[in-house]
Amino acid sequence: MTSTPSPLEPRTAARGSLNLVNVTLEYPDGDRTLKALDAVNLTVKAGQMVSLVGPSGSGKSSLLAAAATLVRPTHGLVIIDGTDATGLGDKDLTALRREKIGIIFQQPNLLASLTAAEQLVIGDHLRGKSVKAARAKAAELLDVVGLSTSADKRPHQLSGGQRQRVNIARALMGDPKVLLVDEPTAALDHERSDSIVRLLRRITNDFLVATVMVTHDTEFVPLTDSVATMRDGKLTAPVLTTV
Repeated sequence: MTSTPSPLEPRTAARGSLNLVNVTLEYPDGDRTLKALDAVNLTVKAGQMVSLVGPSGSGKSSLLAAAATLVRPTHGLVIIDGTDATGLGDKDLTALRREKIGIIFQQPNLLASLTAAEQLVIGDHLRGKSVKAARAKAAELLDVVGLSTSADKRPHQLSGGQRQRVNIARALMGDPKVLLVDEPTAALDHERSDSIVRLLRRITNDFLVATVMVTHDTEFVPLTDSVATMRDGKLTAPVLTTV
């Protein structure tokens, strides 16, 4: 008999990845066309963490939105775990996003009336999972992010760093293959920022997700495998960093 692995065990077979192939994103801007992304190519393998840096307005948010399948590129391919998202209809695209992609926004946006555990459970309930299974998984993930003793606390009872940890755990509830992180340290002090980036590094390794982290805190770049720079919609090839 083959035992069923825990949803939190590191993956050995299902190694997801993110591939952007010549992705161009254009918007009408008066009499001209604004090119938010200009033939962007990026490959992030399972277990790799790439930091994305660049000035405001350079296209970092547009890249994350395209990678998250929240916007369709004008040209090019967005491939999530081997599936070309640009070829999917809206229903299948929603399912892909729900099952393959974890998004960690800059602001946790937690529901004030829910406990830390309930923030996680509600997402799995919407995925059609049983409440019992969702509660068990939520408890495990809160332990992973260091909040096992805070499961019953509501957002106003948590620090900024703790709220961001709930945000991270919530993104992992769908067992994603790709993790997209937008400025996770923007509202945190140095100590909490360091612990959050190190947590994301550990999660990337342990769960074999392909992680892209947008950041302005370049001091944390060495904790990632490589760094890519955006400017005027163009992306430089990722450069290896030293951990």
